[in-house]
Amino acid sequence: MSRRVRFLDTRPLRSSRPFRDLWIGSSTSQLGGQIATVAVLAQVWDLTGSPVGTGAIGLATGLPMVLFGLLGGTLADSVDRRAVVRATAAGQLLAAAGLCAQALLDNRNVPLLLALVAMGTACGALGAPARRTFPVRLLPSDQVAAGLALTNVSFQAAMLAGPALAGLIIARWGFPAAYAVQAMAVAVSMLAVIRLPAMKPEGVDASGARRRPERGGWGIVLRRPTLWGSMATDLSATLLAMPIALFPLVNEIRFDGNPQTLGLFLSAVAVGGITAGLLSGTVTRWRRGGLVQLTAAGVWGVALAGFGLAGPLWLALGCLAVAGAADTVSVVTRSALVQLETPDAYRGRVSSVEHVIGVAGPELGNFRGGLLASATSASFSLVAGGLSAILAIAAVAAVNAPLRAYRTPSAAAEPAARGVADAATAAG
Repeated sequence: MSRRVRFLDTRPLRSSRPFRDLWIGSSTSQLGGQIATVAVLAQVWDLTGSPVGTGAIGLATGLPMVLFGLLGGTLADSVDRRAVVRATAAGQLLAAAGLCAQALLDNRNVPLLLALVAMGTACGALGAPARRTFPVRLLPSDQVAAGLALTNVSFQAAMLAGPALAGLIIARWGFPAAYAVQAMAVAVSMLAVIRLPAMKPEGVDASGARRRPERGGWGIVLRRPTLWGSMATDLSATLLAMPIALFPLVNEIRFDGNPQTLGLFLSAVAVGGITAGLLSGTVTRWRRGGLVQLTAAGVWGVALAGFGLAGPLWLALGCLAVAGAADTVSVVTRSALVQLETPDAYRGRVSSVEHVIGVAGPELGNFRGGLLASATSASFSLVAGGLSAILAIAAVAAVNAPLRAYRTPSAAAEPAARGVADAATAAG
C-alpha cells in the first residue's frame, strides 16, 4: 500500500453511480433527521417543561428501534431489499408530513407528537437492516470499507451541523419549517432508493416471492467467530465506557456548569469522528479489519479513561476527540467485516443484530455510567468504564484468533471466497 494514501477514499463515489446516489440521499436524510431531532426535543420541552417529557422521547424512539429492527432483519432476507427500504422510506415521509402538519395546527397533544415520532422511527428501523446491505452489493469488496467511511463522515457532519442549523430554522421560521426540511430530506433519500437496482436476497425467485428466509440466520452470528467477536468488541466498548450521560455532571463539577462547555464536549466527539473519516483512506485499505477494530476499540477505552482524569478543558476535549476518532474507525471496520463475512441470504438478519447492538449498547452504557457515577463519582465511573472496556476487548482478542487474523478479501478473490464461506455455513 502506498504511503501517500492518507485521506478519505472517494473511489466508491467515482466508480458506482448507484452508491453515489445512495450516499447523497442518505446524507441528506441524516441532516434532516438531526434537524427533526432537535425540533422534537424543543417542542416537547415547550409543551411540558419537564425532563420526564423529554425523557419520553427516548422511549418513543428506543422501543421501535429494537422491535422493528429485528423484524426488519427477517423481512430483508425474504423479499427485495430495495422494495423494503422504498416502502419504509414512504412511511418515514408520511410521519414527517404528520409532524409538519401538527406543528402548523399548533398541536398541544404530546402523545400525538410522540406517536408520530415513534411511527417514523419504526419505519426507519424496519428498513435499516436492508439498507445496511446495500454497500456490499453495490461495491467491490475492497471498496466496502471506504464506502462505509464515506457514510460515516456524512453522519458525523450531520451530527455537527444539524443541531446548529435546526436552531437557526426554528428561531426564524418555527417548528413547521424544521419538520418540512426533514420531509424534503426524506423525499430526496426515497428518490435515491427508487433509482437503485433491485436487490433480492439469495433464494428469492424471479417473481420476488419467497415463503421464508434461509434457516439459521440468527445462529450464524454465533457460529462464525469473526461475527460474534466483532459484535462483542463493539458491545464491550459501548456498554462499559459510554460517556454521554456523564457530560452534564463532569461539566458541573469541573467547569462550573457552563452550557457552552457542555456543547464543546459533544462537538469534540464529532470533530474527532469527522477528522478520522477524512483521513480514513489509509485505514479502509488495510486488510486486517479485525485487528484494526480491536485496536480502535481499545483506544476508545483509553481515551475515555483519560477524559475521566483530565483536569484542563483542552485535555478533556482532546481525549473526547481521540475517542470520537477511534469510534469512527471501529464502526467502519466492524460494519465492513460484518457485511463481507455474512452470506447474502443471511445479511438482513445479521444486520438487524448489528443494528440492535448499535442502538441498545450505547443506551445501556449511558445508563450504566450514570448509575455507577451516582454511587461513586463521575471520574470513577469514566475511568472504571474505560479500563473495563479495555479488559473486555483484550479478552475477546485473546480467545478469538479468527478475528485477529481476519483479512478483507480482495476484489479478485471475492467470488471464490464467498462461495467457500457459504458452503462452510451450510455445512455448519
